[in-house]
Order: sequence, then C-alpha cells, then structure tokens
Amino acid sequence: MVSKSLLRRRVVHAVVAALLAAPISVVPARAEVAVDDMAAARTEPLGIVTRNGRRAFKVEVMRSDADRARGLMFRKVMAPDRGMLFDFEQVQPVSMWMKNTYLPLDMVFIRPDGTVARVAADTEPLSTKVIPSGEPVLAVLELNAGTAEKLGIRTGDRVEHALFKARGGR
Repeated sequence: MVSKSLLRRRVVHAVVAALLAAPISVVPARAEVAVDDMAAARTEPLGIVTRNGRRAFKVEVMRSDADRARGLMFRKVMAPDRGMLFDFEQVQPVSMWMKNTYLPLDMVFIRPDGTVARVAADTEPLSTKVIPSGEPVLAVLELNAGTAEKLGIRTGDRVEHALFKARGGR
C-alpha cells in the first residue's frame, strides 16, 4: 500500500513533468504589447491655447485617489493627441513622480482658472524623484515628452476643459 505522502509526491512529479513537456507558446506579456492602452479608455476633450494657437487633445481624467495613484503606470505607448488629466479636487501644492511609468512625460501643472502654473518637461521614466507643482494647483496634465516644447506650452497659457469651467475658469 502506498502512503498518502508518497502518492502526493508522485502526483506533483507527474504534474511538473507534464508542464515541462508541454509546448511553450511565445506570446508577449500584456505589459510588453506595444498598443495605446488609452485607445479604448473613456476620454474627454481638452484644449491648450498658447501663443502659437490652440491644440486639441483627448484625455483620460483621473478623479479618484486610486486612479490618480495608478495614472500612466506600466503603459508603454500614448498617441500624440492623448494625455492624462489628474483632478485633485481641491487647490493644493501637489507632487508627482514617475515610479513604474515607462513613458517620458511633460507634466503641466494647472491652476483652478485653467492657466498653466508650471511645466516640468521630459520627466525621467521609472524615477522616484519628486516633481513639485511649485504652487497650489487644481490639476496636472501629462503629455508625451517634448509636446510642451513643440507646441510652446508655457506658464500663463490656458487649458480648456470642463474641470476649469466648473471652478470659474474661462
């Protein structure tokens, strides 16, 4: 008669052998697939008005603590006309970081009236370096790195989104 522990070991060995003998499929992990994760995400229109004119974007808006904490983490591609808007719900000094964020980003810190308070250009992917707003703000807009320079986004420019209209912006 075979003991229960010996029987268990034989079953485990058989399962391991079967797994090792199974063909391995080469399918990239989800995090490695080069797709725009925002393509299927719910987006809202946003405009940025600079000295060079107005540029339209589609943004995913992060309104909850959990959404703001996740942000663009683990995403590897973002279309040029997309971005992520972080609504902090109250005017306060905020700090951002790039932990687990693979995309280099421009961070646009926005006052409650929709004017740009500060631009942190070309932030370092995967960094835990703190990026401060520099003054109390209501929101932060993340765009692909280089977008602010390309479009001439500067302090004082205007961001158009329903969030700022609700707070007395234009």
